[in-house]
Amino acid sequence: MNFGEAIEAIKEGKRAKRAGWNGKDQYIELATCIGYKNSHGEMVNVEHKDAGNAAIAFVGTRGVQLGWLASQADMLSDDWEIL
Repeated sequence: MNFGEAIEAIKEGKRAKRAGWNGKDQYIELATCIGYKNSHGEMVNVEHKDAGNAAIAFVGTRGVQLGWLASQADMLSDDWEIL
């Protein structure tokens, strides 16, 4: 599967990964309802008029990275698969 197909899959609620990734149990998925706690202890719901409230989350061996950006190698690879 290519990167475009992987993106479509995560939009449908699935998890995707590359066969070529070294880390065990690493994958990407769509994160929604994103929020954060600011320095005043207030919870802020991230709602951007153009971008919405979603991001790709990379779940890796050291935790979750929100707003993951694919590398050139990730975007051009055909070894994507659904978990």
